[in-house]
Amino acid sequence: MAATEQQPEQQPGQQTGQQTGQQTVTAQLGERTVEVPRGGLYDRYRMNPDLDEIARDPRVSGVDFFRRLSKTQVDSPIGPTYTPNFYYRMSSARLTMLARSSAIRARLPEELEPLELVPGIGLASVVFFRYDVADIDFYTEAAVGVAVRPARHGRLGFLDLVTNLKNDHLHSYVFSLPVNTDIAQVRGHDGYGFPKWVTELDVDIDTSTSTARVANATGGVDVAFSAPTPAQTTFRSGERVSSLTSYTELGGRWQSTLNQTNILAAGSATLPRGVELQLGEGRMSDDIRALEPMRTLRLDVATEAQAALHMPVPISVRATA
Repeated sequence: MAATEQQPEQQPGQQTGQQTGQQTVTAQLGERTVEVPRGGLYDRYRMNPDLDEIARDPRVSGVDFFRRLSKTQVDSPIGPTYTPNFYYRMSSARLTMLARSSAIRARLPEELEPLELVPGIGLASVVFFRYDVADIDFYTEAAVGVAVRPARHGRLGFLDLVTNLKNDHLHSYVFSLPVNTDIAQVRGHDGYGFPKWVTELDVDIDTSTSTARVANATGGVDVAFSAPTPAQTTFRSGERVSSLTSYTELGGRWQSTLNQTNILAAGSATLPRGVELQLGEGRMSDDIRALEPMRTLRLDVATEAQAALHMPVPISVRATA
């Protein structure tokens, strides 16, 4: 990893996620007001889409995955909303790195424990997302997080890891989650409790190359990433569905959020070559440095996927002394 010195990090809310000249309409999310694209999916459907209409979008491979999931209207801190939040066409690139458990534990809330690969070694990740077609319209996102043991779980960490990998279901805690649109920031921060802020954020993923750039307050580099995309394998819809449970605190209470991903084209590289992760100045790069990553273990890239992000639900976590 290369590090360069830039200007101080951007603070939440300093930038707008709307493109210059784009026509927008106002949407109310709880006590917050945001601008969303006029005629976009959120403007037309307000989280309760017509799947037959979505299926006609040439960018969307199909909607069978979503027909098996029921939308439910719930009350939330951002007002009445439908859950899950559907992502009809997305791509992602994830770097999984070895990090010392002591560094991870120093950053985690006391109620959570790192999931260890071997004693003293945990897993940290940096992930970049591009959501081309979604209930809340196009946006990009980046994340810094760590694998944690399931809340209130008493088994050994290694057994947790084996079980979770076998079931393709991991648990995580996220330190940084910048996005490039206001609606994604408000929904993620106020509705889910995630550490989201708005910034310039570019993510481009194809079968050749995966790149991303997260800007800081002055337009300099917070984090930049590039890597050759691993060879992709295609899957039938529903053939490879993974799950991720994330823990957040919202209103002083612990919540768990389930995300289900329907992978349609993906590939991986162990001990990957050609990966460049540049750390500049900003909240995201600070979080990566604080985790003291030791080595990049794996690169996972999905050039095509779909996802269903459920609203958080209360959960009991391990009591602290």
